[in-house]
Amino acid sequence: MRTIKLLSSFLLMLTVFTSCYTDVYIEDEVTTPIVPLSAVLEDYELWYVDIDQTHGNGSIPFMEKAFTLSFLNGTIMANNNLAGIGNQGNGFGIEVGYYDIFDYDLDIGHDIDGFYSFEVSVLSNNSIELYHRYSNTSFVLKGYQRSTFDYDRLFYDNIHYFLQEYVAWEKIYTSSTGWSNEFDAENYLQFLPATSGGNFQSSQDGIGSSTSNLYWDYTGIYEVQNVSNNAYLKTLTLDYDYFADEFFELSIIDDATIALYHPASGSEYRFRGRGYIQYKTPSEGKSRLKQSEIEQNIKTIKALAK
Repeated sequence: MRTIKLLSSFLLMLTVFTSCYTDVYIEDEVTTPIVPLSAVLEDYELWYVDIDQTHGNGSIPFMEKAFTLSFLNGTIMANNNLAGIGNQGNGFGIEVGYYDIFDYDLDIGHDIDGFYSFEVSVLSNNSIELYHRYSNTSFVLKGYQRSTFDYDRLFYDNIHYFLQEYVAWEKIYTSSTGWSNEFDAENYLQFLPATSGGNFQSSQDGIGSSTSNLYWDYTGIYEVQNVSNNAYLKTLTLDYDYFADEFFELSIIDDATIALYHPASGSEYRFRGRGYIQYKTPSEGKSRLKQSEIEQNIKTIKALAK
């Protein structure tokens, strides 16, 4: 009888454990193929450097000079200048260095600035972030094709930089209409990055003078502002250090000629750029700044000038 009870208990336990058993299948993890970084970079012909989305305090000169970058079979092209943009280098700009790719690391060897390594993250279909770990600085780039990129908008949104791309602007024309005024005597203008000493100079030296020997009679601060409902017209204010401001309507005739209309007198002046500056080396001094930084610099130098 005891043997039968033990056997019954064993059979009951076996039945319970068997009924609780479930087959477990472990499937291999499914991973989405990652698009190679080379393919990401080559998807777009131009990568616009959105300077307003830059984060960090590091300084990488070639990134701060470039409006656009292009990655072409190991060669880096950049549009650093506005004069001629869209035409220079078939829209790519000038050659500035080379690049190598290792997984999602982008190594750039710049002809002047040297070697930099970036970690690349894809933010969206046409946006990437280049992170420079050593300086803890990141840059956001947005992709475009040359055929659809708005070179004109880029130009007119950044005219304050265009004015800095020539050593000096020489007066080549004064309209016969309009009242005589003090600006009639000014033959040269020079526009500079904002510093503690102001950012524009003017000279009354004779037409045809060497730009390297100009005597700058006046200094001050210049500002370029937008005009409502007209993307192709700007205003230019010359805030002289010791004299009254001069206000103009600024329009662009070509990549080397500007027109200044002086509403107070009804006179129009035209200036042609002399001494084109090809931005590539650190010594040129030009770097793109966030719009908020430009506005703050202007406020600062105005306060110092008082």
